[in-house]
Amino acid sequence: MRALVQRVSRAQVSVDGNVVGSVERGFLVLLGVTHDDTEADADRLAAKIAALRVFEDAEGKMNRSLADVGGAVLSVSQFTLYADVRRGNRPSFTAAAPPEQGLRLYERFCDQLAAAGIRCERGVFGAHMQVELVNDGPVTIMIDTADFERPRRQ
Repeated sequence: MRALVQRVSRAQVSVDGNVVGSVERGFLVLLGVTHDDTEADADRLAAKIAALRVFEDAEGKMNRSLADVGGAVLSVSQFTLYADVRRGNRPSFTAAAPPEQGLRLYERFCDQLAAAGIRCERGVFGAHMQVELVNDGPVTIMIDTADFERPRRQ
């Protein structure tokens, strides 16, 4: 899974001119799923984002998490995070998971954030969406579960 995490002072997502999700202080998370992603990847990614310390403390250092600042997440599915542009000028999206798997893991990711006590607003999976945000900082971080250390088998 890939998550493009943007620290925001506000963000919203609309479908057909109707706002379907919005947050004030927190993160806009654009989430992509690939073929070999699992529920464990969704769980680990949600835990990583919930604990990510990129909000300033009293000394101005990035040392506070979403929970510390009362922040929320606006999660938007984004299969284009798995675009392959190595050949030609038209991206290939064959690395993106099929819609059924993508939806299942997207929902799992959002549910895990909520289980961690983080309010998680959602876009509409598979819809054409308009996303508006004010990136605070700017702070933008790409997280890929392929980079996570895998637990060792015993």
